[in-house]
Amino acid sequence: MQGKAIRDRLAERAQLPRAEGRIEAIDLARGVAIALMILSHTVSGLFGIRQLPDWGLVPVHLVTKFSSSLFIVVFGIALAVAFLPRVGEADWPRRRLRLMLRGLEVLFWYKVLTVVEMMAIFPREDILDALLYQRFPIWVEILGFYAIALLWLPWVLPLWCRLPLWSRLLLPVAIALAAGWLERHATFWGIEPLKALLVEDADHYTWGQLSRLPLVLLGLLVGEALLRGYWSAWRARLLLAIAGGGALMLLAFFALAVAAPEASVHDALMAVARNTGKHPPELAFMLFSLGGALVILALCLQGGAVAARWLRPLTLIGSDALKAFIFHIVVIFGVFRFLLDAWRVYDYPQVLGIGVALVLATAGWIALTGWFREKRG
Repeated sequence: MQGKAIRDRLAERAQLPRAEGRIEAIDLARGVAIALMILSHTVSGLFGIRQLPDWGLVPVHLVTKFSSSLFIVVFGIALAVAFLPRVGEADWPRRRLRLMLRGLEVLFWYKVLTVVEMMAIFPREDILDALLYQRFPIWVEILGFYAIALLWLPWVLPLWCRLPLWSRLLLPVAIALAAGWLERHATFWGIEPLKALLVEDADHYTWGQLSRLPLVLLGLLVGEALLRGYWSAWRARLLLAIAGGGALMLLAFFALAVAAPEASVHDALMAVARNTGKHPPELAFMLFSLGGALVILALCLQGGAVAARWLRPLTLIGSDALKAFIFHIVVIFGVFRFLLDAWRVYDYPQVLGIGVALVLATAGWIALTGWFREKRG
């Protein structure tokens, strides 16, 4: 009876329309995020950020800082488009279970890829510590964030649907402020891994569940807006609002850089390119990363199906993000670093070329495995 009452209350609010087919522009945006991530991982995994020339940091490696925020926002958008309209329906428990099983799948590959990342340069004891959450990898750690998020977010989506709009708009800001306060002041009973997993810690390279949750919630809000306006006359205004929000964030970043004493805009850009303020997240880094991510998202949505076809390799990568992540990590750390011992073997232009080639190879791998799957029936 209680479950029926909840479903009735959910039905009373304005029901979200369902997507009119797959929004390929979302796959394209996710593909752009993964492609930038592949380029960043190739450079840092085979060459090293500290060895990059200035022109490699700004603008090349600087642009890759859009990838993480774009990836997480698109994660929230995908949840909104695919699942929010079905919250409260009779088959919602089955869909919730499907999301959680996906989380367990991601968790499995996170642990496997942790071994792949670390096996070339770390002793077995350190790898075991990473598997037991006593320490954390770097390049595959974002998978750990998604795995845990997929285990608990499905239980929160019904609550999100019941909240009034004003509270859904304020919640991302409130959680960001609370996470920042907890990161600075809470001890978490001296358990550093717990703090790192929840709000991040300066000594661990992690993506905190609470510190990155505002990006997921922003994605949910954007996804809801897309469901209501992407196929209507409001589309242009919606995309302008997304792009405008991103542009304002970028302007705020440059305003902070100009106002900073004893620093310059170039110094601020170099700091972002070197990951200053990424973990734990700081205002300047997040303004730049999220601002650029929203501009890219708006461009992808504006391009729509046409852009998705023209940029088919990126769309393919975005259509199967987990497979793309597995493939490029195995190639970089399993093939190049472990089998070929290719750490700092190539110069920077060569590593950039390998990164671009790996983006295309990842798209080809997804296309090939998809073709095999179709042929098997």
